[in-house]
Amino acid sequence: MKKTGLLVAGLLLIGVLAGCGSQAGAAQHLTLSTFGLSTKQMARDVTKPFTKKTKVTVKTQSGDSAARYTQVEHNPNNGVDVMELSQNNALSGYKKGLWAKLDTSKLKNFKALSPAQQKLAKATNSVPYTVNSVGIIYNPAKVGKITSWDQLWDSKLKNKIAIPDITTTFGPAMLYIAGDHAGTAVTKDNGAAAFKAMAALKPNVVKTYTQSSDLANMFKSGEIDAAVVGDFAVSMIQAAAPSAVYVVPASGTYANYDTVSIVKASKNKQAAYQYIDYRLGKVAQTKVASADSLNNAPVNTDVTLSAADAKNKTYGDIAARAKTIDFGYVNSHLKGWISQWNKLMNK
Repeated sequence: MKKTGLLVAGLLLIGVLAGCGSQAGAAQHLTLSTFGLSTKQMARDVTKPFTKKTKVTVKTQSGDSAARYTQVEHNPNNGVDVMELSQNNALSGYKKGLWAKLDTSKLKNFKALSPAQQKLAKATNSVPYTVNSVGIIYNPAKVGKITSWDQLWDSKLKNKIAIPDITTTFGPAMLYIAGDHAGTAVTKDNGAAAFKAMAALKPNVVKTYTQSSDLANMFKSGEIDAAVVGDFAVSMIQAAAPSAVYVVPASGTYANYDTVSIVKASKNKQAAYQYIDYRLGKVAQTKVASADSLNNAPVNTDVTLSAADAKNKTYGDIAARAKTIDFGYVNSHLKGWISQWNKLMNK
């Protein structure tokens, strides 16, 4: 009887260890949904070093934030483990219950975030990993010097401007800027004055774009001479059009966090936490802040940037001038705004 008991116990122990081994194996790969901009730099400076350090292999899906969010919204079980999204899409996913509840004890670098960023992460199950903001990039040889948002409405810029579509990361910011130009904040009148300002701006607009990467070719070909753009795309545009100048008006800018969330249906949550922690780490945050990398402003408060790396980022003085967007308000109005925008700007 003793021998039989020992045999059964041994078989049970083998089964437990086998189960642990299979779970450990399952945690060694990760499917990441991320932005389609600078994919080579993303692989070189984030996913490959992460794999080298942790032995977790990464499969990447890339594209713009809205399209990727829509895919997981329609099919939460599509195999994606981790999603990097703009703040408004991350908030939408949280409200629909798409993200796993965040366990910050599994992130040793979480303490390096500011109190406001920690609060945002806990409130939405989406961890900020970079902050960006919007400005104006232009060709001074063609349009002279631009220093203010109001200059976008100048008739001298007729058929010379590209602006972000309402569905993109900084589409809502464009509407906020129009509201500022009109003298009425979008939250005061549901954007009515802002849309009137957009109608006045339309003669100057060549294109409402959905991919920041399109702007590089548009500047290079001379199709546009100015654009409203997120700072994360500046280095890419200037690589194609070296004469382009980027400015954040003294009146301020609007900020957006790019965040990372674990999809609730993920079967690789251990690897997902490893990835998020790596993304927040000082080494990775410093590396991706470089202009020849992802041009991501750091959220890790232990990171200090050189003057060269701080250029064209939401960092220092620009970060101090960055205003917030009420994405809860935006998302509650977005469906109607998209319809109104399309009738006005895309017809």
